[in-house]
Amino acid sequence: MELVISSVEKDYSGFKAVDNVNLEMNNGVYGLLGVNGAGKTTLMRMICTLIHPTKGKIFCDGKDIFEMYGEYRKLLGYLPQEFGFYPDFSVFDYLRYIASIKGLSSALARKRINDVLQQVGMEKSKNKKMKKLSGGMKRRVGIAQAMLNDPKILVLDEPTAGLDPNERIRFRNLISELSQDRLVLLSTHIVSDIESVASQIFFMRDGRIELSGTADELLEATPAKAWECTLSTNEADIIQNRFCVSNRRVIRGGVELRIVSEERPCPEACEEIMTLEDLFLYEFGEKAGDIDG
Repeated sequence: MELVISSVEKDYSGFKAVDNVNLEMNNGVYGLLGVNGAGKTTLMRMICTLIHPTKGKIFCDGKDIFEMYGEYRKLLGYLPQEFGFYPDFSVFDYLRYIASIKGLSSALARKRINDVLQQVGMEKSKNKKMKKLSGGMKRRVGIAQAMLNDPKILVLDEPTAGLDPNERIRFRNLISELSQDRLVLLSTHIVSDIESVASQIFFMRDGRIELSGTADELLEATPAKAWECTLSTNEADIIQNRFCVSNRRVIRGGVELRIVSEERPCPEACEEIMTLEDLFLYEFGEKAGDIDG
């Protein structure tokens, strides 16, 4: 499966939400990182044929996805940031309803529903009403509905929102398993979710892809370095005003800082191994874990 995004733009009354994006993706996991308003959701909605590009084309195995119509939709699974549901439906009934929209036969729908509920760990909750589910459980049902038609292209917008750490680990393992025979594109503000599973990572800013590559390639290419030091409160405040600080922790005897900078921020600083979150901070100027993507 190959997806090619060729010179795609999306313009809203003179504002370019997506600006000349060119990407090539095959089977595997692709991560999309960027702050709120970077254009990630707009790009994903175009890939899912929910909105048309102002300029450019998107091709699936050489065919324009907007000319493929239902043929392309059958290949696609999509989890938006917010998905609608009937609150009084049980989990099973909701998934059966989505399966009917996707054109699955009754027998196949029942099998796929049971399979995906097991994959996302919701098989014991299939008779619960949707309105009774926690935020994390609803998110798991959202992932399940995206996988109902066994899609070859899976697009997930903030898939781990509301999931606790154990659920996020389970999700990452599931994505790794699914990516063996399909293309998975996911966006998230939780950098560790992408760092551990994505074969290719895209940094998006102001509608453009600023950086792309594997995590190792991106980290090797950056001139920034990670530093750690322990300082007094006053010294730490001065450093924090001058440099990008990814972590600040009060400890006995002072304040422990993690700093991202091309230069040694202070004589006491020791160089540490850079992470993707450090790189995100360096590129976007904020702590990655605090950004609502």
